[in-house]
Amino acid sequence: MNDLAPLLTPEGRALLDEVRGTAPADELAVATRLRRGHPAGLVSAALGQARLRQRAAAKFGAEDAERMFFTPNGVEQSTRASVAAYRAERLRALGVTSVADLCCGIGGDAIALARAGIRVLAVDRDPLTAAAARANADALGLAGLIDVREADVTEVDTAAYDAVFVDPARRGGRGRIFDPEAYSPPLSWAVRAALKAPHAALKVAPGIPHEAVPAEAEAEWISDGGDVKEAVLWFGTAPEAVRATLLPGPRSLLGRGLPDPEVRSVGRYLYEPDGAVIRAHLVAEAAEELDGGLIDPTIAYVTADALRATPYATAYEITDQLPFNVKKLKALLREREVGILTVKKRGSAVEPEELRRKALPKPQGRHSVTVFLTRVAGAPTMLIGAPARAVTGAGAS
Repeated sequence: MNDLAPLLTPEGRALLDEVRGTAPADELAVATRLRRGHPAGLVSAALGQARLRQRAAAKFGAEDAERMFFTPNGVEQSTRASVAAYRAERLRALGVTSVADLCCGIGGDAIALARAGIRVLAVDRDPLTAAAARANADALGLAGLIDVREADVTEVDTAAYDAVFVDPARRGGRGRIFDPEAYSPPLSWAVRAALKAPHAALKVAPGIPHEAVPAEAEAEWISDGGDVKEAVLWFGTAPEAVRATLLPGPRSLLGRGLPDPEVRSVGRYLYEPDGAVIRAHLVAEAAEELDGGLIDPTIAYVTADALRATPYATAYEITDQLPFNVKKLKALLREREVGILTVKKRGSAVEPEELRRKALPKPQGRHSVTVFLTRVAGAPTMLIGAPARAVTGAGAS
């Protein structure tokens, strides 16, 4: 599909309505039937778009996804709607009323910004991607706030805007790009563009090295539902600040420059910090809230004797601590009639599925346990337990 225009015609829109929700197994029969009255290329484009909309529902919600237009890369690389909405609200709270959205893709962030009442210039150099962004602004009734421009972002004058948002491409022909200077455009260019504006937000990969964060930037790692989605470099906020933000919420944990927590013996509870907390190097801040310590100086598991409410980590009650030994684990699981085994690992080379297969070859019991493959004071260890009761709390913000 190299042109959205046929899908935007009355015939194309009618076809999109007709193929909505088509299951993959039914596509051939549906295509055969529709090609009797419509051009084969248009039918294929409509079915392809329906497939993309189904995939996009997880990011945008079914109601929006069924009205929007996507490209394969657009579905893969666009920001999840909840994350985009959070970022747009932060910009609105800063007093931003206009944003130059550079590398706008199919318009996910532009949509969130416009819904926050912010005027947006959305720029992308790819004609099909820009066309999708324009169609999406129109489909969602936001065309009055979103001006889509097909252009090279490095040639766009952003002086008239309160803020700049840059989402550089982080995928190439060989997959993900890990070097920030290999982004398109490079991070160094995005930083220069950010420093020209009163406020700016640069979306980067969550694996960005901390040493690559400019001194002028605040670095924020964001997770949604426990999955780390992205990192954002903010300009015009709090230089050198570090924060981990968890959605839904939002709940934000701010770095305070704490030293590494002390290492202590495994207590009654083990806390698994949220991925955003780990990526932001804020395990010490989370451990302080829990009055906890580390089980090993190199492992991001926090141990404590008390169960405390926190949104920043998941708590497990530990019942057993064993040296790594598959036979002993197998015997313990059999003795306790375990039928459901969850395996987590940190600091272990053993694959969870491999251990699950060897330790519980014929699940028959009625109980469930969680096994942590990790290191305790440098020694390969198995910690056995189960999720503690729901742990929630207001947290820092």
